[in-house]
Amino acid sequence: MPLHAFQRLFVRYRERSVATETCPLPTLPRKRGRVKGASSFLSRATIKERVSLPRLRGRVREGASVTRCGVVVFAALTLGTAIARAADTYPTRPIRLVVGFGAGGPTDIPARFIAEKLGAALGQPVVVENKPAAGGIVATRDVLAQPRDGYTLLLCTHFDATNTAVYRDAGYKLSDIAPVTLIAKYYYGLALANAIPANDFKSFVAYAKAHPGEVTYATVGAASAQEIMARELEKLAGVTMNRIPFRGGLQIVQELVAGRVDLYPSPTLAIMPQYRAGHLKILATTSPERLNNLPEVPTLKEVGFDFVRFGWLGVCAGAGTPEPIIATLNKQIVAIVGSPAYRSLIETAGQIAVSSSPRDFGAVMQKTLDDVVPAVKEFGLQQDQ
Repeated sequence: MPLHAFQRLFVRYRERSVATETCPLPTLPRKRGRVKGASSFLSRATIKERVSLPRLRGRVREGASVTRCGVVVFAALTLGTAIARAADTYPTRPIRLVVGFGAGGPTDIPARFIAEKLGAALGQPVVVENKPAAGGIVATRDVLAQPRDGYTLLLCTHFDATNTAVYRDAGYKLSDIAPVTLIAKYYYGLALANAIPANDFKSFVAYAKAHPGEVTYATVGAASAQEIMARELEKLAGVTMNRIPFRGGLQIVQELVAGRVDLYPSPTLAIMPQYRAGHLKILATTSPERLNNLPEVPTLKEVGFDFVRFGWLGVCAGAGTPEPIIATLNKQIVAIVGSPAYRSLIETAGQIAVSSSPRDFGAVMQKTLDDVVPAVKEFGLQQDQ
């Protein structure tokens, strides 16, 4: 029986119990220790002379209560054994790594590098699957709909936290996501189409003021980090622009180069090749200091706007994935993120290689959500999905 089937079996019987009644079980020797095969929540318990477990709801014969309580114990112990075996042998088949944005973008590039190296380390292929829609919600829902067994992972982004504030019903809560590790932190560059006659942020603001409502800016999805930044910059600079939503960053860059959209607050990884080729301009960055790979581009703070923003990427799973599997993934991915090859890949494009424990990553996710809630309320960005 699959691991997730045992999980459902245990939960079903546990939820049908009544906490005020107990059923007697055979006397066990008094000792402290671990129950062989039990999961962690049982194995750390103290074993006493007599064990009592909840009886089932309703008027049933004593024998039936004991029988069903025995099923609960059996399910719990079997679940623990299944978890232990799954962790010891994980993985035994290919793993999916779902990316909520298009191929070739700033999320996809590090995902494919990590998938290749992780597959080699674990001895099973890690297959990247792009599901670019609704600011990553489609991908997140897909991952959370699968068994929580470590075989479906999510290349998670700050969108996965902010979407729960932006949408009245995103289809999931932040607590439904199990963090594995951060893999990158990045700042944004304000990419401008060459057709706009401005070469720095101050001249762009002057142009936007002279053409109110005519300048367009692109975002990945609605109420995304790019839209929130654009709204904040509109307020700081005293300008008005029009938003054009797209499904992915690669499409936006193509439209920017073609001159069909004017401004794109973009992770620098996505715009560096076209910037180096002279096909677009970068007016400023949202970093606290000039980026090593863009020393010629000032920060917004330098040009008079106290504005620092960053995004992050990580690997996540569904909440309830066994902790030993999360630990295995964390260990392998942290090693990949620390490799010179990975650092070279993303740092030359303006990202910063970072890794973390699952707990620390969870704190970053929660802070991201807490920070975005006021902006969502101020600009009236909450919406139906």
